[in-house]
Amino acid sequence: MARGGRGRRLGFALGLLLALVLAPRVLRAKPTVRKERVVRPDSELGERPPEDNQSFQYDHEAFLGKEDSKTFDQLTPDESKERLGKIVDRIDSDGDGFVTTEELKTWIKRVQKRYIFDNVAKVWKDYDRDKDDKISWEEYKQATYGYYLGNPAEFHDSSDHHTFKKMLPRDERRFKAADLDGDLTATREEFTAFLHPEEFEHMKEIVVLETLEDIDKNGDGFVDQDEYIVDMFSHEENGPEPDWVLSEREQFNEFRDLNKDGKLDKDEIRHWILPQDYDHAQAEARHLVYESDKNKDEKLTKEEILENWNMFVGSQATNYGEDLTKNHDEL
Repeated sequence: MARGGRGRRLGFALGLLLALVLAPRVLRAKPTVRKERVVRPDSELGERPPEDNQSFQYDHEAFLGKEDSKTFDQLTPDESKERLGKIVDRIDSDGDGFVTTEELKTWIKRVQKRYIFDNVAKVWKDYDRDKDDKISWEEYKQATYGYYLGNPAEFHDSSDHHTFKKMLPRDERRFKAADLDGDLTATREEFTAFLHPEEFEHMKEIVVLETLEDIDKNGDGFVDQDEYIVDMFSHEENGPEPDWVLSEREQFNEFRDLNKDGKLDKDEIRHWILPQDYDHAQAEARHLVYESDKNKDEKLTKEEILENWNMFVGSQATNYGEDLTKNHDEL
């Protein structure tokens, strides 16, 4: 039995092409352990389970961003604490010696925006082939699907053909939704909306539609409970379902299926994956303060943060800091 992974594993010959197809879609990827469609809404802080490796990883990626978290994974505890102290000074925007929930929320939002900006900047040159600081649909299509379109016979009988055949019109639909002026050419802002639609209000319907298309295996325009579960979990053997799967079935019945008709429509999917009243940065900031606030004054000193440094920047994957690399640049 295994929890479903994500990411397409096509042939080696398609490796370079797939790098262009899939690399920009970082936020569309789901965890390899358990698929998630929505930024996780935390339970009441006092009821959160003890931290495990997955939740520690979530905390320090939310706090640092994915790239910086990889760097911190490779530091010794002393190095991590030293760098964390410098970050704390930057988070404390009013310089009063305390980090509040609001200051932490502002920092986490900044980290997220930086990640998105860096991601777009990293792939921009791959698509802006004529270097006019814009990306046309034709440029994107040729960079991503050019080999497939130019050599259809190589893909005719393969599963890769079905993958590309599905993704091409889907990408075109998303590109046109992001292209607000309708000129089939994306500015950096429009291309950011194309790559990261969940961050833009006018792209939310595309996020909902793509989610429905991904999960709705029988094509009836709805997501039933079995489709909902299969999207997160797949049986390799006919054994019992794990407790978390049983809990998800209850979640489906109690909280996802709002009209109790046994399936999710677009409005219910939107309510599930794009909760209107949930701010992930606020929730994460509240969690970090709650877990580290020893004197319960609802704000953190640098000492309180450094005492709980492993939740902010540590990773159990490296036993909280094998010294794997040297000469790290200062943040």
